Amino acid sequence: MTGMIELDGGLSAYRSDPQGDVRGAVIVIHEIWGLVDHIKHIADRFAAEGYIAVAPDLLTGVGIPPEVGLQLGELMFEKDDAKRSAAQPILREKLAPLGAPGFGEWAVGALVSTVDYLTEQPGVDGNIGVVGYCFGGTYSFALAAADPRVRAAVPYYGQPPETTDIAAIACPVLALYGQHDPKLMASLPDVTQAMSDAGVDFDSHVYPDAGHAFFNDTNPVTYRKSDADDAWQRTTTFLRENLAARR
Repeated sequence: MTGMIELDGGLSAYRSDPQGDVRGAVIVIHEIWGLVDHIKHIADRFAAEGYIAVAPDLLTGVGIPPEVGLQLGELMFEKDDAKRSAAQPILREKLAPLGAPGFGEWAVGALVSTVDYLTEQPGVDGNIGVVGYCFGGTYSFALAAADPRVRAAVPYYGQPPETTDIAAIACPVLALYGQHDPKLMASLPDVTQAMSDAGVDFDSHVYPDAGHAFFNDTNPVTYRKSDADDAWQRTTTFLRENLAARR
Protein backbone atom coordinates (compact mmCIF):
# COMPACT_ATOMS: atom_id res chain seq x y z
CA MET A 1 0.00 0.00 0.00
CA THR A 2 1.25 3.43 -0.90
CA GLY A 3 -0.93 6.52 -0.75
CA MET A 4 -3.16 8.59 1.51
CA ILE A 5 -5.11 6.93 4.30
CA GLU A 6 -7.47 8.20 7.00
CA LEU A 7 -6.83 7.52 10.66
CA ASP A 8 -9.23 7.84 13.59
CA GLY A 9 -10.67 11.29 14.05
CA GLY A 10 -10.48 12.12 10.36
CA LEU A 11 -6.69 12.59 10.40
CA SER A 12 -5.17 12.12 6.95
CA ALA A 13 -1.77 10.49 6.54
CA TYR A 14 0.53 9.21 3.85
CA ARG A 15 1.43 5.52 4.12
CA SER A 16 4.25 3.75 2.31
CA ASP A 17 4.85 0.00 2.64
CA PRO A 18 7.97 -2.10 2.13
CA GLN A 19 8.11 -4.50 -0.78
CA GLY A 20 9.31 -7.38 1.36
CA ASP A 21 9.25 -8.34 5.02
CA VAL A 22 8.21 -5.73 7.58
CA ARG A 23 10.85 -4.95 10.19
CA GLY A 24 8.71 -2.39 12.08
CA ALA A 25 7.14 1.00 11.54
CA VAL A 26 8.28 4.61 11.42
CA ILE A 27 6.14 7.67 12.01
CA VAL A 28 7.49 10.52 9.86
CA ILE A 29 6.57 13.98 11.17
CA HIS A 30 6.76 16.77 8.63
CA GLU A 31 8.36 20.18 8.80
CA ILE A 32 6.39 23.35 9.44
CA TRP A 33 5.47 23.37 5.74
CA GLY A 34 3.19 20.37 6.16
CA LEU A 35 2.82 17.07 4.33
CA VAL A 36 4.59 18.10 1.14
CA ASP A 37 6.04 15.68 -1.41
CA HIS A 38 9.49 15.91 0.21
CA ILE A 39 8.09 14.25 3.35
CA LYS A 40 6.28 11.61 1.33
CA HIS A 41 9.57 10.83 -0.39
CA ILE A 42 11.25 10.39 3.01
CA ALA A 43 8.47 7.98 3.99
CA ASP A 44 9.13 6.04 0.79
CA ARG A 45 12.82 5.82 1.72
CA PHE A 46 11.95 4.34 5.11
CA ALA A 47 9.64 1.86 3.38
CA ALA A 48 12.55 0.82 1.19
CA GLU A 49 14.43 0.06 4.44
CA GLY A 50 11.70 -2.36 5.48
CA TYR A 51 9.41 -0.18 7.60
CA ILE A 52 5.75 0.67 7.26
CA ALA A 53 6.10 4.45 7.12
CA VAL A 54 3.20 6.72 8.02
CA ALA A 55 3.38 10.51 7.79
CA PRO A 56 0.34 12.17 9.40
CA ASP A 57 -0.87 15.54 8.10
CA LEU A 58 -0.96 17.76 11.18
CA LEU A 59 -1.42 21.12 9.45
CA THR A 60 -4.10 20.96 6.76
CA GLY A 61 -6.75 21.18 9.45
CA VAL A 62 -5.36 24.52 10.68
CA GLY A 63 -5.18 26.07 7.23
CA ILE A 64 -1.77 24.94 6.02
CA PRO A 65 -2.38 22.30 3.36
CA PRO A 66 0.71 21.19 1.40
CA GLU A 67 0.23 23.70 -1.41
CA VAL A 68 0.11 26.56 1.08
CA GLY A 69 3.12 25.15 2.93
CA LEU A 70 5.14 25.16 -0.28
CA GLN A 71 4.24 28.79 -0.89
CA LEU A 72 5.22 29.74 2.66
CA GLY A 73 8.54 27.95 2.28
CA GLU A 74 9.27 29.84 -0.91
CA LEU A 75 8.50 33.13 0.85
CA MET A 76 10.71 32.24 3.79
CA PHE A 77 13.70 31.61 1.55
CA GLU A 78 13.04 34.34 -1.01
CA LYS A 79 16.43 35.67 -2.16
CA ASP A 80 15.18 39.24 -2.57
CA ASP A 81 15.44 40.90 0.85
CA ALA A 82 12.56 43.30 0.19
CA LYS A 83 10.23 40.52 -0.92
CA ARG A 84 11.23 38.37 2.05
CA SER A 85 10.57 41.23 4.46
CA ALA A 86 7.23 41.97 2.84
CA ALA A 87 6.26 38.31 3.27
CA GLN A 88 6.79 38.25 7.05
CA PRO A 89 3.24 39.33 7.95
CA ILE A 90 1.86 36.58 5.69
CA LEU A 91 4.08 34.00 7.34
CA ARG A 92 3.07 35.13 10.82
CA GLU A 93 -0.61 35.04 9.92
CA LYS A 94 -0.53 31.59 8.33
CA LEU A 95 1.61 30.02 11.04
CA ALA A 96 -0.23 31.62 13.97
CA PRO A 97 -2.53 28.60 14.56
CA LEU A 98 0.50 26.54 15.60
CA GLY A 99 0.83 28.69 18.69
CA ALA A 100 -2.86 28.66 19.54
CA PRO A 101 -3.95 27.18 22.89
CA GLY A 102 -4.70 23.52 22.50
CA PHE A 103 -2.85 22.93 19.23
CA GLY A 104 0.09 21.15 20.86
CA GLU A 105 -2.16 18.88 22.88
CA TRP A 106 -4.21 18.07 19.79
CA ALA A 107 -1.10 17.35 17.70
CA VAL A 108 0.34 14.95 20.28
CA GLY A 109 -3.03 13.22 20.50
CA ALA A 110 -3.08 12.85 16.72
CA LEU A 111 0.39 11.31 16.83
CA VAL A 112 -0.67 8.90 19.57
CA SER A 113 -3.57 7.85 17.33
CA THR A 114 -0.96 7.14 14.64
CA VAL A 115 0.81 4.83 17.10
CA ASP A 116 -2.55 3.17 17.81
CA TYR A 117 -2.98 2.52 14.10
CA LEU A 118 0.50 1.09 13.64
CA THR A 119 0.26 -1.29 16.58
CA GLU A 120 -2.51 -3.09 14.67
CA GLN A 121 -0.56 -3.52 11.44
CA PRO A 122 0.80 -7.01 10.62
CA GLY A 123 4.55 -7.36 11.02
CA VAL A 124 5.06 -4.30 13.21
CA ASP A 125 5.09 -6.29 16.48
CA GLY A 126 5.41 -3.17 18.60
CA ASN A 127 8.56 -1.99 16.82
CA ILE A 128 7.61 1.65 16.28
CA GLY A 129 9.98 4.57 15.87
CA VAL A 130 9.47 8.25 15.13
CA VAL A 131 11.54 10.57 12.97
CA GLY A 132 10.70 14.26 12.57
CA TYR A 133 12.10 17.37 10.95
CA CYS A 134 12.02 20.94 12.34
CA PHE A 135 8.41 21.23 13.64
CA GLY A 136 8.39 17.44 13.37
CA GLY A 137 11.63 17.17 15.32
CA THR A 138 10.01 19.02 18.18
CA TYR A 139 6.97 16.77 18.08
CA SER A 140 9.18 13.68 17.91
CA PHE A 141 10.39 14.57 21.41
CA ALA A 142 6.81 15.21 22.49
CA LEU A 143 5.51 11.91 21.17
CA ALA A 144 8.35 9.95 22.75
CA ALA A 145 7.40 11.49 26.10
CA ALA A 146 3.67 10.95 25.60
CA ASP A 147 3.66 7.34 24.43
CA PRO A 148 5.89 4.61 25.89
CA ARG A 149 5.10 2.40 22.88
CA VAL A 150 7.58 4.48 20.86
CA ARG A 151 10.85 2.57 20.94
CA ALA A 152 13.22 4.94 19.11
CA ALA A 153 13.09 8.66 18.33
CA VAL A 154 15.18 10.66 15.87
CA PRO A 155 14.44 14.39 15.99
CA TYR A 156 16.15 16.46 13.32
CA TYR A 157 16.77 20.08 14.38
CA GLY A 158 14.01 20.15 16.98
CA GLN A 159 13.78 20.61 20.74
CA PRO A 160 11.35 19.36 23.36
CA PRO A 161 8.30 21.60 23.82
CA GLU A 162 8.22 23.35 27.20
CA THR A 163 5.36 21.10 28.27
CA THR A 164 7.31 17.92 27.60
CA ASP A 165 7.86 15.62 30.57
CA ILE A 166 11.37 14.59 29.64
CA ALA A 167 11.48 12.03 32.42
CA ALA A 168 8.64 10.19 30.67
CA ILE A 169 10.79 9.44 27.60
CA ALA A 170 11.38 5.70 27.77
CA CYS A 171 13.15 5.16 24.43
CA PRO A 172 16.61 5.99 23.10
CA VAL A 173 16.83 9.36 21.32
CA LEU A 174 19.23 10.40 18.57
CA ALA A 175 19.06 14.15 17.90
CA LEU A 176 20.66 15.68 14.80
CA TYR A 177 21.56 19.35 14.38
CA GLY A 178 23.47 21.85 12.26
CA GLN A 179 25.95 24.05 14.08
CA HIS A 180 24.68 27.16 12.29
CA ASP A 181 21.28 26.98 13.97
CA PRO A 182 21.72 29.48 16.82
CA LYS A 183 18.53 28.97 18.80
CA LEU A 184 18.86 25.19 18.91
CA MET A 185 22.58 25.30 19.59
CA ALA A 186 21.95 27.64 22.52
CA SER A 187 19.37 25.27 23.99
CA LEU A 188 21.23 21.99 23.35
CA PRO A 189 23.36 22.04 26.54
CA ASP A 190 20.25 22.42 28.68
CA VAL A 191 18.41 19.73 26.73
CA THR A 192 21.39 17.39 27.11
CA GLN A 193 21.56 18.03 30.86
CA ALA A 194 17.81 17.52 31.27
CA MET A 195 18.02 14.23 29.40
CA SER A 196 20.93 13.11 31.56
CA ASP A 197 19.16 14.11 34.77
CA ALA A 198 16.10 12.12 33.67
CA GLY A 199 18.15 9.06 32.76
CA VAL A 200 17.16 9.19 29.09
CA ASP A 201 19.42 7.37 26.61
CA PHE A 202 20.17 10.54 24.63
CA ASP A 203 22.78 11.10 21.94
CA SER A 204 23.21 14.12 19.70
CA HIS A 205 25.30 14.83 16.64
CA VAL A 206 26.05 18.32 15.37
CA TYR A 207 27.21 18.92 11.79
CA PRO A 208 29.75 21.76 11.96
CA ASP A 209 29.09 23.22 8.51
CA ALA A 210 25.32 22.80 8.41
CA GLY A 211 22.39 24.93 9.52
CA HIS A 212 18.70 24.35 10.00
CA ALA A 213 16.91 22.06 7.52
CA PHE A 214 20.13 20.61 6.13
CA PHE A 215 18.29 17.39 5.25
CA ASN A 216 15.71 19.01 2.96
CA ASP A 217 16.93 18.28 -0.56
CA THR A 218 14.21 20.50 -2.07
CA ASN A 219 15.70 23.58 -0.42
CA PRO A 220 18.82 24.75 -2.29
CA VAL A 221 19.57 27.29 0.44
CA THR A 222 19.80 24.89 3.38
CA TYR A 223 20.49 21.43 1.93
CA ARG A 224 23.89 19.86 2.52
CA LYS A 225 24.13 16.53 0.72
CA SER A 226 27.13 15.10 2.56
CA ASP A 227 25.60 15.83 5.97
CA ALA A 228 22.17 14.60 4.87
CA ASP A 229 23.68 11.34 3.62
CA ASP A 230 25.54 10.85 6.89
CA ALA A 231 22.41 11.67 8.91
CA TRP A 232 20.42 9.10 6.92
CA GLN A 233 22.98 6.41 7.69
CA ARG A 234 22.98 7.31 11.38
CA THR A 235 19.18 7.29 11.43
CA THR A 236 18.72 3.94 9.71
CA THR A 237 21.43 2.30 11.83
CA PHE A 238 19.85 3.68 15.01
CA LEU A 239 16.42 2.40 14.03
CA ARG A 240 17.74 -1.05 13.11
CA GLU A 241 19.56 -1.36 16.41
CA ASN A 242 16.78 -0.11 18.64
CA LEU A 243 13.75 -1.58 16.93
CA ALA A 244 15.22 -4.96 16.02
CA ALA A 245 16.60 -5.31 19.53
CA ARG A 246 13.04 -5.37 20.90
CA ARG A 247 11.84 -8.27 18.75
